[in-house]
Amino acid sequence: MSREQLTGWGRTTTSIADVQHPTSEEEIEEVLAGPDEVTARGLGRSYGDAALLGGGVVLDNRSFDTIGPIGDDGTVTLGSGVSIDQLLNIAVPLGWFVPVTPGTRQVSIGGALAADVHGKNHHVDGSIGAHVLEIRLVTPSGARTLSPTDDGELFWATLGAMGLTGFVTSATIQLMKIETDRVLVDTNRFSDLDSVMSAMTEGDRDYRYSVAWVDCMTRGSHMGRAILTRGVHATRGDVSDAALRGPRSSKLAVPFAAPSGLLNSLTVKAFNEAWYRTSPRHEERESESFSSFFHPLDGVRDWNLLYGKRGFVQYQFCVPDEGADTVVRAIDHLSASKVPSFLAVLKRFGPPTPGPLSFPMPGWTLALDLPVGPSKLPAVLDTLDEMVIGAGGRVYFAKDARLSPDKVRAMYPRLHEFLDVKNRVDPDHRLTSDLARRLQLSGK
Repeated sequence: MSREQLTGWGRTTTSIADVQHPTSEEEIEEVLAGPDEVTARGLGRSYGDAALLGGGVVLDNRSFDTIGPIGDDGTVTLGSGVSIDQLLNIAVPLGWFVPVTPGTRQVSIGGALAADVHGKNHHVDGSIGAHVLEIRLVTPSGARTLSPTDDGELFWATLGAMGLTGFVTSATIQLMKIETDRVLVDTNRFSDLDSVMSAMTEGDRDYRYSVAWVDCMTRGSHMGRAILTRGVHATRGDVSDAALRGPRSSKLAVPFAAPSGLLNSLTVKAFNEAWYRTSPRHEERESESFSSFFHPLDGVRDWNLLYGKRGFVQYQFCVPDEGADTVVRAIDHLSASKVPSFLAVLKRFGPPTPGPLSFPMPGWTLALDLPVGPSKLPAVLDTLDEMVIGAGGRVYFAKDARLSPDKVRAMYPRLHEFLDVKNRVDPDHRLTSDLARRLQLSGK
């Protein structure tokens, strides 16, 4: 055990905890039987305080790093500490791909399940939870194997619960069959937000993957201009350089935190202008590698340091289809405030998993990277919260660093169902985190 100062990926919050690296379920059970509050942690890619626990015990999952053989049907059982990067390096050469991946490969399987991660294909394939066949979970009331049909209530409550039901030690996942390591990508440039949202509504069903970069710094008739990229897996007949290679390793790294204020309204506006102008107006079936299409930020290690010592907030919300105007109003409010968003990503969502804390809902999701510094930022985010609640939407726990308990209860109407399950397996409320304390999710 070591006393360490930990932080989220956004680097806005830190806390000091006793960090342990268990290697067996018995070690985890021993800690959970003790007097301390406990949380689990993977590779630290939650943006806020979900994997922090000031004054408590943090159980690092990286020793659970075994990867079983991939079956002929594409099923694989692997330890919770295995990263998506490690899995892809083994699976892709054998002709398999993860069914869902977030924007980085540097996420542990345990962390991916805790956040029930989604990707560019949610409108087709749902979140990672839809492809999990079985999990092994250690709770204060014992270790158990779960599936959708074996204590399905706890199974679904665990996916998206940010580690608050127990410590996942392993999972069995259904992989996706592929023929190459390439994606055929169509790119289109749109001069305003309405036109890109119309294109996504009408055409996303023809693609497995779809995502739009949105400029949140423009005003007037060009508000929300965007670059839409959509793709499908390439077959051997589609590309001349057909191969099955694992992901590329990072060649660049940010060596230290950038000066505070480097990413301001002027620099972000200049970057957005350059990015928009240099992107193709229309391009079809361009062959891209998995690394560049799914995980472009992984090409630069420690890219979060670009936001400076103050760090950044990632704010991601989703709203139902009937609340689509919330996306328009949110971007209008953001651009009018001149609070810079370095990255703004718009996607379509399909149906959620059955979990009470499932984040997605059929409709829209917008993720914003917002450097800490502008005095207007807190008030802008408070206003966005009210817009989202008014539309019947919610904010993503894996990105959150600042919500209040009353807003969470408005956003997650099935929260009481989750708390009932948590109290069943954690009656003494040992499983918690700084996020759970802040949002009153510990079950107390």
